[in-house]
Amino acid sequence: MTDKELFDRENVFGKGQANDAYAQYFDGNSFLNPLVDADSPLHLANVTFEPGCRNHWHIHKADKDGGQILICTAGQGWYQEEGKKAVSLEPGKVIVIPANTKHWHGAKKDSWFSHISLEVPGENTSNTWLEAVSDDDYNTL
Repeated sequence: MTDKELFDRENVFGKGQANDAYAQYFDGNSFLNPLVDADSPLHLANVTFEPGCRNHWHIHKADKDGGQILICTAGQGWYQEEGKKAVSLEPGKVIVIPANTKHWHGAKKDSWFSHISLEVPGENTSNTWLEAVSDDDYNTL
């Protein structure tokens, strides 16, 4: 979906602001629209990726429970776990990422993409950012 006006109409949770706080962990521009108050115990936000944008490999660590849930809401994207084939993402697709799983997600080369990101509560949770997804790997998708 390259038509930005159409994408904005479909992106019902809103693009939000430039994701400056995490920009170093993204290749391309992303935007963040928090869906709950900052003092909420849940981290729930709509994340929007411009075409070709993706985050770096990362792990949501937890001793018990934890992980991440992605609810795809607009456009098209990719999700990949280490050692597995990439999964195509489109509106309505839900990805449940277990804690301690190395993965990345982002937009397809020719499409804007948004998903709601929910950090699953758990014990001793943290997020570890790792290396960027290589251009060679991304461009083969």
